[in-house]
Amino acid sequence: MTDLLDADVAVVTGGASGNGRQICLTLAEHGADVVVVDLRPEPREGGTPTHEVVRSEHGQHSTFVECDVSNVSEVRDAVDAADEFGGVSVMVNNAGITHSDDFLETTEEEYDRMMDVNVKGVFFGAQAAARKMVADGRSGAIINISSISGLVARGDGVRYCTSKGAVRLMTYALAGSLGPRGVRVNAVHPGLVETTMTREDLDVIGTETADSYRRDTPLGQICQPQDVANATLFLASPLASFVNGESLTVDGGVTNTRGGWDPES
Repeated sequence: MTDLLDADVAVVTGGASGNGRQICLTLAEHGADVVVVDLRPEPREGGTPTHEVVRSEHGQHSTFVECDVSNVSEVRDAVDAADEFGGVSVMVNNAGITHSDDFLETTEEEYDRMMDVNVKGVFFGAQAAARKMVADGRSGAIINISSISGLVARGDGVRYCTSKGAVRLMTYALAGSLGPRGVRVNAVHPGLVETTMTREDLDVIGTETADSYRRDTPLGQICQPQDVANATLFLASPLASFVNGESLTVDGGVTNTRGGWDPES
C-alpha cells in the first residue's frame, strides 16, 4: 500500500495469531520484512501461517521462529533471525497471556508464568532488539503492546493489571534510556479486542460481557486486531519520528471518558 516501512525489518512476538498476526500483515503491507515469532506457526484462528502470507500476498521477506518469550536465549535468537534480512529496526513485543482470577486463590506458579511472559518477555525482547540497533548504528522503534488494564485497574485481574502496568512504566523508562541512542519506545494500550484468545480463552466475545463493553464504549463497538495494527504501524513509521515514551490508547474512548470498563456493568 505504501513504502512507509520500506527497508525496515520487524520482529513481532506472538505474531502467528490474533493481534500479532494482523500487525505482521499490516507492517508487511507497508514495506517491512517480518520475523514472525511464536510458539507455533499455525494461526489459532486457522488459515495459512502468517510468514507465508507475508511472502505470498505482500511480497516481503519473512520467516518464522519458534520461541517462548519467557526464555531469554530464545528471544535473543529470534531477534538475531532478522539479520538474514538486514537486521532488526522495528521490535513489536506483542506476545502475552491474560486471565481473570481471584486474587486470594492465585498461586505462585500462575503469578510467575504471567510475569515471565508479559513482563520478562517484553524486557528482554526490547533489550535484544535495542542492543542490535545500537550496535548497528541504526535508529529504530520498539512498540510494546500493553492493555487498558495497565492504565485502569480491575479487581478481577490483579495479576494481569500488575503485568501490564509494569509494561507501561517500563516503556517510559526505556524511552528515556534509549532515546538518546536513536531508539524510540512506545506502548499501545488496546481495550477488549475480538480475537480467538478473547473468544475461546476468556469466553467473552458474543456474551453479555461483550455487550457491556459495547455499552460502556463511546464508539459502541469492540476493538478489532486491525485497529491495534494501525496504531502499531504509526508508531513504527517515520510519521511518529518525534513520538517517544507515549501510551497510545486504542479502546474507543472507554478509559478516558468512562474511567475504564467494568465487566459487571
